[in-house]
Amino acid sequence: MEGYICKVKPGSPAAAAGIQAGERLLAVNGVPMRDIIDLSFAAAEEEAELALAGNYARTRTVQIAKEADEDLGLVFSSAVFDGVRTCANRCRFCFVEQLPRGLRPGLYVRDDDYRLSFLYGNFITLTNLGPADHRRIATEHLSPLYVSVHATDPAVRAALLGCPKGGALMEELGRLLAAGVTVHTQVVCCPGINDGEILRRTFEDLYALRPGVADMAVVPVGLTGHRGELSPLKSFDKASAAALIAEVSKWQRKCRLQTGRTFVYLGDEFYLMAQKPLPQAESYDGYPQLANGIGSSRLFIEEWCEAERADKSKRKRSATSPTAVVCGELARPVLAPLVKKINGKTGSKHRLLSVKNEFFGGGVTVSGLLTGRDILQAAQNIPEKRLLLPAQVLNDDGLFLDDMTFAAFKESCAACGLSVHTVKSGGHLYELLTEG
Repeated sequence: MEGYICKVKPGSPAAAAGIQAGERLLAVNGVPMRDIIDLSFAAAEEEAELALAGNYARTRTVQIAKEADEDLGLVFSSAVFDGVRTCANRCRFCFVEQLPRGLRPGLYVRDDDYRLSFLYGNFITLTNLGPADHRRIATEHLSPLYVSVHATDPAVRAALLGCPKGGALMEELGRLLAAGVTVHTQVVCCPGINDGEILRRTFEDLYALRPGVADMAVVPVGLTGHRGELSPLKSFDKASAAALIAEVSKWQRKCRLQTGRTFVYLGDEFYLMAQKPLPQAESYDGYPQLANGIGSSRLFIEEWCEAERADKSKRKRSATSPTAVVCGELARPVLAPLVKKINGKTGSKHRLLSVKNEFFGGGVTVSGLLTGRDILQAAQNIPEKRLLLPAQVLNDDGLFLDDMTFAAFKESCAACGLSVHTVKSGGHLYELLTEG
């Protein structure tokens, strides 16, 4: 078990102790570290002894003095040092199984690790938890956790996950709740399989477990054009999305009447597919599942409106350089009114560049899954000289999903006379379109 140190923060206790990037953490105070959770407990005191390995397997120990609970300043290549626990299920809707071949290896990792759920909000199925895992979760109070439920009906869930142990969900949830763990849940909804009466039962079962079960998100199944021999699944369309909204809205009204919270939230895609208005901000109760995309469209609009209200300029805004705002096909109805409004306010000639996802194919229309090559293809020969990208198309290393680097993307755009900027929020988009 080794933690590879990829960065040492300047001015940190680790930097002052002479620890360098490229070294590997072996132990703290003589105890091997499994992950950064272990490290946070072991290094909480004012003094710590770190065992490190460098080049050619040479080892050394370093004494660190710091303030109690002060961060060591070490950044690791992975949050887990003993290997990510991967998923052994064979989910019928698994997005990883629908990826095209030839991408970087990390995209094919199907993590199902409760530690990553606690640290980053990754959804897990609970099918690989053993007694030792439950003891650690309870002892270290690793809460909240994020659980992929999909269905509380044992037979339906086991079939969806392709794993007999998947039917024991309610027992696994019970153990977590008994340990005082808060659980956020999600359902990947597949028409004809876990919608209808199955979804209603899932809602009622989870709602009965509140407040331990904090909320329930329902998102539509995503199908790419690379399913190969995977079993056939149906996508939602305008009519089926509208029908689901109508049914879930009844449950939401019940929840708000009884508890003051919505509890069950629908993915933005349902409203956009059905061409129905997005819920108001207060319906999202502070966006507890924003990382899952729940309410991201409404939050984007709210951020734009807040930036607009904060714009105290008394002068009339002048036109700024014509800009192409990149988005996926699904986001057009969210962004189009905003761009139209700013054009009317400033006399600018900004426009949306809605990009078709040829890389993934199928019914993939969300902005976050756009690739560098598809955007470049759509941006060829456009009249604008400025291109705005949603920041979520890039990972922390500046890579698109098709492995194109942001640097290479900008270089290609520069050859066409295009400058490129990323958009981090609705407020940021407002600033970019008004300030130039």
